[in-house]
Amino acid sequence: MKVRIKFSKLGSMKFIGHLDLMRYFQKAMRRAGIDVAFTEGLSPHMIMSFASPLGVGLTSEGEYMDLELGTLLSSQELTDALNRVGCEGILVTGAWQIPEGKANKAMTLVAAADYTLRFRRGYAPKGDWQSGISHFFASDSIRVWKKTKKSEKEVDIRPMIYRMSVQSGTVSLQLAAGSAANLKPELVMDAYLESIGEEPKPFAYEIHRCELYADLGQESRRRLVPLSELGKEMVREAEHG
Repeated sequence: MKVRIKFSKLGSMKFIGHLDLMRYFQKAMRRAGIDVAFTEGLSPHMIMSFASPLGVGLTSEGEYMDLELGTLLSSQELTDALNRVGCEGILVTGAWQIPEGKANKAMTLVAAADYTLRFRRGYAPKGDWQSGISHFFASDSIRVWKKTKKSEKEVDIRPMIYRMSVQSGTVSLQLAAGSAANLKPELVMDAYLESIGEEPKPFAYEIHRCELYADLGQESRRRLVPLSELGKEMVREAEHG
C-alpha cells in the first residue's frame, strides 16, 4: 500500500540535512514498529522517497514523503505512532493512501511551493523597502544570473514567480518547484533588493516553506493542488463498525 505522509520541520531541526532526515525517519519507522516494505536484492532498503528536499536552515510545515506499507494502518494510527517516537521539531501532521504508479510519486508531482520570508534581526534595509514589491511582481521580465552545477547563466525568473506580496515585513511567495523548474525564494528576494538599489547580504533571511503543490492544469492553465489532496484517508475495517 502506497502512503503519503506530511510533516513539519521546525526549530533546531532546520539545521538537519536531507540525508540525516532520511535516516531519522528510517529509525523512527523501526522504533514505531511500522511494517514498511523493503526493496529486494543484496542491499534492501526501505521504499521511501521525499517530495522535495528542504535546504539546510529553512523551516517548514509542508514537507511530504511517500512510502510503502506491508500492513494496513489507519491515518491516525500511523500519525500517532510516528509522533510517539519522534523528537522535538519533527511533527507528522497527516497520512493518506495514494494511487500506485510512478506518476503518482510526490517527487514527480511537485510543481510549486509556498514560502514566507522575513529578514533576520538587524538585516532589513533601512527605509521603506516593502512598497516596491507589487511593482517588481508586475514586471514583464526579471533577469538574473542563476548558478547551475556546471556554469552560470542569465535567466528570466518572472515566469516562475506565481505570487508575491508583503504584509507587516513578511514576504509571501508562490514559486515554481520540482524537476521541470525550480526557483529559490532567496534568489527572488536578492533580485528584488538589487532592483531597489540595495545590496543583498548573506544569511539575511528567515525562510519557511508552507506547502507543496502538484499542477493538475492543462497546457498553460495552472491548477495547483496540495499534495495531501491527492490521497485519501486510511481507515481500517474495524473502525467502520
